[in-house]
Amino acid sequence: MTADDRRLSPFTGYTRAHWAASADRMLLALRPYASVDHARIDLPGRASAYGRDSDSLEAFARSFLLAAIRLRGESGADPHGLAQWYADGLRAGTDPSSPTAWPRPDRLGQAKVEACSIALGLHLSRPWLWDLLTSGDRERIVAWLGTVVGQEYPPINWVWFQIVVETFLRSVGGPWSAEDVERGLRVHESLYRADGWYSDGPERAYDHYGGWALHVYPLLWAEMAGEFCPDGLRLAWRERLARFLDDAVCLIGADGSPLLQGRSLSYRFAAAAPFWVGAMTGASDLAPGVLRRACSGILAHFEANGVPDGRGLLTLGWHREWPAMAQSYSGPGSPYWAAKGMLGLALPADHPAWTEPEGPLPVERGDVAVALPVPGWLVSGTHRDGLVRIVNHGTDHSVPHDERADSPLYARLGYSTATLSPLVGAAVGDPSDNSATVVDGTGRFTHRNGFEALGCDLVDGVGRALSRARAHWVATEDDHGPDHGSGRRGAVRHGPTLTMGSLLRGAVEVRAARVDSSVGLDAATRLEFSGWPVAGDGPPEVRVLADPPGVEVTGDRLVSCLVGLVGLDAAEARRERHTSPLGEHVAVPLLRTARAPRVGGVYVAAVVLRGADAAQTALPTVTVRLDGTADTVTVRWPDGVTSTLSLPSCPSAEAT
Repeated sequence: MTADDRRLSPFTGYTRAHWAASADRMLLALRPYASVDHARIDLPGRASAYGRDSDSLEAFARSFLLAAIRLRGESGADPHGLAQWYADGLRAGTDPSSPTAWPRPDRLGQAKVEACSIALGLHLSRPWLWDLLTSGDRERIVAWLGTVVGQEYPPINWVWFQIVVETFLRSVGGPWSAEDVERGLRVHESLYRADGWYSDGPERAYDHYGGWALHVYPLLWAEMAGEFCPDGLRLAWRERLARFLDDAVCLIGADGSPLLQGRSLSYRFAAAAPFWVGAMTGASDLAPGVLRRACSGILAHFEANGVPDGRGLLTLGWHREWPAMAQSYSGPGSPYWAAKGMLGLALPADHPAWTEPEGPLPVERGDVAVALPVPGWLVSGTHRDGLVRIVNHGTDHSVPHDERADSPLYARLGYSTATLSPLVGAAVGDPSDNSATVVDGTGRFTHRNGFEALGCDLVDGVGRALSRARAHWVATEDDHGPDHGSGRRGAVRHGPTLTMGSLLRGAVEVRAARVDSSVGLDAATRLEFSGWPVAGDGPPEVRVLADPPGVEVTGDRLVSCLVGLVGLDAAEARRERHTSPLGEHVAVPLLRTARAPRVGGVYVAAVVLRGADAAQTALPTVTVRLDGTADTVTVRWPDGVTSTLSLPSCPSAEAT
């Protein structure tokens, strides 16, 4: 057991020795599941859509990257024989005559991904592994990696898998294509938006991939490529990472939890990767001690919640094993992409990132209020409970006017460091939390996927954001296609246009919605607001409020409260079981109109998320002025500060 050091690390107690022990524990725990020649690592758990051969390669490649990071940081010191163990696996996996030979990248798409981890690992550990291989071993590895040359890659973070592999091949005299590399770099540049933010593809896909892939690979590659990397790109990438980290550090809770939003969450502490790259390259304005505080906080959060598990394995899930949260491409080896979150171990022990005392996260210094216009997020961190929450009016893993169902990991109005949208339901993808939706007489919910983002800013310390959605019902039951993060498809039935806006201050969001058309409305339809989900091993306590109408849901750590301020009268809680990785029981506060919503009507609620030990939150008062052009919601906060939210008129011909 490694002793905490509260002098060097007053917030986490973690030192480099803690990180090294964690890495070694994870690496050694894999060995009982390996083939005799080490090429395959067959972990227990549900197979991915690509099958067990792919999954075993994934476990090898991703853990090899972690082993390479360890070798790099220790200058080859290798008490566990990592270099020889993985050299054996590389030898057998790339030998086409071996019964444990890996699927080739030109024959299996997922192998293109894993080839990158192998190439990057070979680069990082080069003096202690690659340079000691026989010429025959090198030739077989080059031949296997070389099948990526000329291959097509989707225009997302995947282009880096080809760039990295071919750059390593170039460095060892193997085959490579300048055209492939240049094409991949062009795609990468097309993914950049502004203010340090990338979208992982042409959709509004703002998530952890922007950090652990689209910021990490470019600067690792720049070091790998040397003079082959243009100076202009290197400088631009450094500036973008520095700008991104200023925002990203605000998205970590005081308990170290990253934001629970976006796909591939089972990679867990991979969220630390961009902070480590900031430390490695100096491409950050944050102090080294703050960078380590962010990273150590993330790792410590998961270790405190049973990750890795009792066997020392990373499983599909968040804290506990929960395979239902995984995308279809995720297999038992997928979580080992958490290796990227351990890049700090590639730094020597005397690096400032390890020797400077930890500094506080923004939410540990005080309350945080930030507007992020690119992803369309308002950020509020509350010092008293350490929670960070975002209100989302810009991200849905889709494009404007798309009519798929909402993705629960992208399209909700709110995400936090302590809650996660229920991911399993009777109707796949129905927005059961943090939504403003129309419910028909059969209980089906409209979706807002494809909404129009109308602005996101900070006014006198209060976040303000707006969006407009052509609400639509989607029959998703027959869509059994792969889950890569986007919403499900199905027959579409149109509903009314909803203009939505939020004011966010501290733990309180004032949420407003105006109904701008009568499409899909009848006597049986209702407008519903839903609040933050609270999950736990036991049923959360629910209290229905009378005047004003509302619901308060209390769990072990959280309180979620939803109070009607204008036009929302019917209060209740939705209870679910087995729909969240955070606990068996889930409760979500709800408010509905007592009758069909009125066209032109503005409906307002207060949406609150706070720690269970935090003081009860006083609610603001609200007045609404309707003028037919830009209806105005005026909010008077308990301390007398006044904010206004203007809901712009809807240009649709259907609006009245």
